[in-house]
Amino acid sequence: MIHVAIIDDHKLFREGISFLVNQMNGISMTLEASRYDDLLEGLSHQIMDVLLLDLDMPERDGLEVLEGVRKQYPELKVVILTMHDDPKMMAYLMEMGANSYLLKDCSAEELEKAIRAVIEEGYYFGGQLAQAMIGGLQKPTVKKPRLKDSETVTARELEVLQLICQEFTAREIAEKLYISQRTVEGHRKNLLEKLGVKNTAGLIVKAIKEGIIQP
Repeated sequence: MIHVAIIDDHKLFREGISFLVNQMNGISMTLEASRYDDLLEGLSHQIMDVLLLDLDMPERDGLEVLEGVRKQYPELKVVILTMHDDPKMMAYLMEMGANSYLLKDCSAEELEKAIRAVIEEGYYFGGQLAQAMIGGLQKPTVKKPRLKDSETVTARELEVLQLICQEFTAREIAEKLYISQRTVEGHRKNLLEKLGVKNTAGLIVKAIKEGIIQP
């Protein structure tokens, strides 16, 4: 069972999303919160797998909530659920550690797909986010992969990065490159550090945004 939490200050919206989620096979809306403190209280008593996070909150905005849960619950998958469709905002939130970004007018089918994908793959790029990655996040020219502190992406890291962006698993990448799965994870960790992101979702967004790979 996938346990889902939602934080949104609109009760009717929360109840509507909860109803939809509870109709999904193997998925349960286990925690509803309208305030950040209520969310933290609930998370301290129940293990959640996915958090549906609104950006417009009366006391703390979604950015603060994302930063907070990322520090305290790094394994919790976060799906942004908002009306903000700015590609730059999408990129920023993904780099900050969100696992997916959906607009509130998405279909129930896409919401379910996103919930399952962030659990299985660690990220989900669909709908507006996919369009933003292909369009608004992409710079007109490809630049040499030079990152912070004059670090560069090695040829092997670039190979791993390209395969990650093609949705290959660590095991599949290891088989393709004839290296161990532990070595793949090592390259992934180095890439996270070099690109200054928190998870695989942010890694993909940053790589496209910086022109290191083509979408």
